Amino acid sequence: MTREQVISTLQELPASFEPEQLIERIIALQKLEEGLAQIKRGEVVTVEEAKLRLGKWLI
Repeated sequence: MTREQVISTLQELPASFEPEQLIERIIALQKLEEGLAQIKRGEVVTVEEAKLRLGKWLI
């Protein structure tokens, strides 16, 4: 995450906000970046594979 991304996120908030709102947005941005990096590295599963894996837990 870059300083510019944090500043941009801050600028999107209203003039008055709770600190938790900024923290939540930064966490969401970080998780999105992590997910996109996982996709680039091929660390994903198909919907079918996910259903199979979850099916073992849900039975």
